[in-house]
Amino acid sequence: MDVWTPHLHLDRPGDVAAAARAVAGGAVVAAAFGNFYALVTRPDAATVRRANVVKGRPAQQVGSITAPADGIVALFDWSRLPYRLPAGRVRQLMDALWGAGPFGFRGPAADRLPAHLTSDDRGVRTVQVIAPGARCPSNAFLRRAVAEAGTDHLHVTSANRSRHRPGAGDEPAHWKATGIAADFAHAADLVVLAHPDEAAARAAYPRHLPTSVTVLSFHAPEGDPEEPPVLLVERHGSLHVDDVRRAAAPLGLQVRLAATAGRRLGVRGYAAALV
Repeated sequence: MDVWTPHLHLDRPGDVAAAARAVAGGAVVAAAFGNFYALVTRPDAATVRRANVVKGRPAQQVGSITAPADGIVALFDWSRLPYRLPAGRVRQLMDALWGAGPFGFRGPAADRLPAHLTSDDRGVRTVQVIAPGARCPSNAFLRRAVAEAGTDHLHVTSANRSRHRPGAGDEPAHWKATGIAADFAHAADLVVLAHPDEAAARAAYPRHLPTSVTVLSFHAPEGDPEEPPVLLVERHGSLHVDDVRRAAAPLGLQVRLAATAGRRLGVRGYAAALV
């Protein structure tokens, strides 16, 4: 049986303002995000721990962050980029991939970001930034939410239940608001900021599957120093690695799949009642 809850909608300014206030108040907001949904919260440690528990994750699991499109560059420490990787090329690649749709990057973290939103990899303190893409109307929500919360970034995680739950397997992210309401009915303060037209949101990104984003890391490029730097796809999600390679090649960058990305993420299916 469907679980229904009244949704706010991304095309209504009053609803966007209400969802932003909910974030600032500590709620978990399931927000329209490119062609699917993501869970967005305040970035403080207590709220991130609670969001992890709501998903069934370990409470201390490191979170990802998001921000409005014009605030993303400042979340990375560009001074810590490897010498053989020009910052300008990485920023051009970001512009190309986030201009096309939802995507994620992992790179050196700005010093001001807290420990619960960063992780160490080969001696580099990194942050994973997930964004819905520059064209997504959800940027208006993100801008309002960071202003309400008094910060320049937010915690974000995929809108699914964790594989860490007892007896659970991997679950793809939700791309229907009704499915989120059913899975997270136990979260008393869940707020859903829905796409006004979910089919149109998916159609707007024909090269992206409606699932968690592909993540490309640039903090530790691999390969021969005499050859173009090789960046790693750490998660093969909504955008196919071949599309990432096509965006990177004109910039003199190569891309390969990391061992963690051998299998591309799946797309959630729904029972007939939710389709």
